[in-house]
Amino acid sequence: MQSRWFEFGGDTIVRADKYIRLASDLQSRIGWIFSKVPLTATNWEIEFEFKIHGKGNLHGDGMALWITKQRATGGPIFGSVDKFEGLGIFFDTYKNNRPGVTFPYVMAMVGDGQTSYDKNTDGKDQELAGCSARGIRGAAIPTKARLTYFQDQSLKLELRYKSEDEWTLCFETGAVAIPSVAYLGFSAETGELSDNFDIISVETKNMYTTVASSEAKVDTSSSGKSKGRPKARKAGGGWGWFFVKIVLVGVAIGGGYVGWTMYKTSKQHSRFD
Repeated sequence: MQSRWFEFGGDTIVRADKYIRLASDLQSRIGWIFSKVPLTATNWEIEFEFKIHGKGNLHGDGMALWITKQRATGGPIFGSVDKFEGLGIFFDTYKNNRPGVTFPYVMAMVGDGQTSYDKNTDGKDQELAGCSARGIRGAAIPTKARLTYFQDQSLKLELRYKSEDEWTLCFETGAVAIPSVAYLGFSAETGELSDNFDIISVETKNMYTTVASSEAKVDTSSSGKSKGRPKARKAGGGWGWFFVKIVLVGVAIGGGYVGWTMYKTSKQHSRFD
């Protein structure tokens, strides 16, 4: 299966009617999927549904969302490369050595292309921000994450895993430097312990601010969205790859926006070997 707009590799399994499984519940698996087209919007929001599940009481290792200069290469950091340049959001399901921290743990790392992620300490010294997310694995509801970025202003991650009408703030930071040309991707890894790491849907929107104000423009419509959130432009064109029930709609190039929707996409290495 091929596309102009994305590519996947490693042990990734595409089930067009259910999910994209980055890694299965088997030992020593890695998988990834990356856009071929750079995400160059200045301000954006990525919301995706995912599912981490498997058999047994012991499980690992984790999955990642990437906004990086590098793309489409498997590696030892949740299925992708170390010493990356850009942003990684890690959903770490196996605790190596972080006393006092409850796992699963979700954290952000900004890579400079030279710094390694320390697997032995679960990235403690490389962490920009993060939060414990007990219950995100095997949740009773569809689990989602929402990452919102405003250039030179802020980066915010929210999670939905407790109830369908409750978003939990994981972290919010100040300005974060992301490469001007970066690619959106996802990856996952298993080791001696394993899990299924599935991507169900992804939607990415442009977020825009008013020219006369540093504050984000607010959508005051009664569409069910939280009041006070920056207004998002839906993707309207572009990418258009789709097979069966996976649809990617609208990619932002050159300051536009990406709309990436994989609709109704419904196990394999323990901590890194």
